[in-house]
Amino acid sequence: MTDQLIEISIYGFAFLLILIVLIVYIKKQKRESKEVDDKIELAKEDGKHEPVSIYPFVDPGRCIKSGACIEACPEKDVLGIRNGKATLINASHCIGHGACFRACPTEAISLWIGTEKRGVDLPDVSPTFETNIRGIYVAGELGGMGLIKNAVVQGKEAVDNIAKTIKKDIKAEYDLIIVGAGPAGISATLSAKKHNLKVLTLEQDTLGGAIYTFPRSKIVMTTPVDLPLYGRVKFRESSKTELLELWHTVLNKNNIKIKENSKVEAIIPEGDIFKVETVAGEIYTTKTVLIAVGRRGTPRKLNVEGENSEKVAYRLLEPEEIKEKNILVVGGGDSAIESALLLAGQNHVTLSYRNNAFTRIKAKNAEKINEAIKSGLVDVKFNSNVLSIEPDSVSYKINDSNEIMKLKNDLVYIFAGGELPTQFLKKIGIDVTTKYGEKIMKHR
Repeated sequence: MTDQLIEISIYGFAFLLILIVLIVYIKKQKRESKEVDDKIELAKEDGKHEPVSIYPFVDPGRCIKSGACIEACPEKDVLGIRNGKATLINASHCIGHGACFRACPTEAISLWIGTEKRGVDLPDVSPTFETNIRGIYVAGELGGMGLIKNAVVQGKEAVDNIAKTIKKDIKAEYDLIIVGAGPAGISATLSAKKHNLKVLTLEQDTLGGAIYTFPRSKIVMTTPVDLPLYGRVKFRESSKTELLELWHTVLNKNNIKIKENSKVEAIIPEGDIFKVETVAGEIYTTKTVLIAVGRRGTPRKLNVEGENSEKVAYRLLEPEEIKEKNILVVGGGDSAIESALLLAGQNHVTLSYRNNAFTRIKAKNAEKINEAIKSGLVDVKFNSNVLSIEPDSVSYKINDSNEIMKLKNDLVYIFAGGELPTQFLKKIGIDVTTKYGEKIMKHR
């Protein structure tokens, strides 16, 4: 009888211990889920819950709550664990590098573009990346591929297909003109060189495209990739600096020059060739065109004197490195507000906005900018327009006033919106379809 009591006691103790562990686990899961719920509500308030472009889609039937996707994502708080399953929090923060997609041990994540509520415009392309206009191709992020690896692969494969179609009896300056020098454009350029094509690559900004605008520490590639004329790139985690240095090295080694600061204005079919015109008035002729630009679009300029000076920028990089400067931020949207707030405190920040109030910003940003105005952290000039940008100052005026005023100034950041690349495609005549939730990358 005593042995039975001991045995019952042991089983009872074990059951109690399991029960305690289970209760602690359930409470911990509920607490973590509540934290994620709160983050989701905040993301919804700030307009960050809905994806802007590419985003991870979680299959709850496959998810085992390993947390590998959350650990792998360098953007942080794109995903969280709620009720034992991964879920989206700040979907708009996703830049489509696919670290979560690669890290998931059960292949529960695929990459999607567009939602039922928010469609995303994508050009219609064939399996060879050719558009409805014969001879014009699209590859990379603009075609829906956010991963650097996939953009590189697409750039190479597009040129492999183009090389098969080049006709020697057609006369043009170039066999191929590539628009954009991001991952897809660089890969395509190297592949064109490998195929002995006469190629010209035009980049509206700087080598690297959108990657050039990433902060120095940002991870931009998480899986190995084969780069034409170079071989296997084995960076598991790479900063933008390492990646840009690699591209410069391989381009220089193969005597390839990218024409930077050369924005393409128009692509015009002329018989069997295309005429490519830049904003600067340059005109080139080519047998084929590959468009490999990103989805961020072209920043809209103010078109005022001095805007081309080095102290003017359209994106804010490394705000923590900017100190004790007189800064003017131009614009009244969320990008302008957030940049002004990031710079305030360690700089003297003035914000110029052409209207009399901020009417199209998120609630949290409205609250923060109003607090910054009251505390004197940011000096806002409503109803103002910049007239000119000088080396040490900026001239502006208030609407309905003839008085020209000056601000002491070191740096100017302009956030006046921009021209979306889909508008550029439609202008050329390329068919574009709005996708309302479509899988673009899944495990094979």
